[in-house]
Amino acid sequence: MNTSNHPKFANPDHPILEVLSQRFSPYVYADRTVAEADLRSLFEAARWAASSYNEQPWRFILATKADPVQYQRVFSCLVEPNQAWAKAAPVLAIGCYMLNFSRNGKPNGCAAHDLGLAVGNLSAEATARGLAVHPMGGILPDRVKSEFKLPEGVTPLIGLAIGYAAAPSDIPENMQGQELSPRTRKPLGEIVFGGQWGVAADL
Repeated sequence: MNTSNHPKFANPDHPILEVLSQRFSPYVYADRTVAEADLRSLFEAARWAASSYNEQPWRFILATKADPVQYQRVFSCLVEPNQAWAKAAPVLAIGCYMLNFSRNGKPNGCAAHDLGLAVGNLSAEATARGLAVHPMGGILPDRVKSEFKLPEGVTPLIGLAIGYAAAPSDIPENMQGQELSPRTRKPLGEIVFGGQWGVAADL
């Protein structure tokens, strides 16, 4: 468990697990590799996420800087604004999901949700190991499909930058505002309703 203090650690209104309050998505990464054993555990955590009918519709394309050619292939699938900062991350991945159930070929309406659960598991495991994951919606799906020859029925959805967040003292001055400002969230009354829409649940 990461016990060091960081400005991005949450100050929740109610008690939650530390891996949730300490999870954040950095834009600045330390120049440090991620051990293969840690990567295996991150994706093992993703593997054990819940899914509709246990379909497990998630698939990941993974690259590390240990293989520069593969890393560049994944890197080329990010939009330019994400490339600007993600190039420092030692690990990149693309999360994809299968559109249809394997058991009957029918559309799986929960597939994207289930990929999200897998990424959530992966992120929590990363936080517990002192790592950080930054999910990116800014990818080039058509390039992912062509570069990695995705079959029909597979949708690339999310990019992931994985590594060690830079220490606050190592963050460039022009990045300190966004990297060190506290995270905020809507209060429960704005997201949990009871009785009718827009009316806060009696929690």
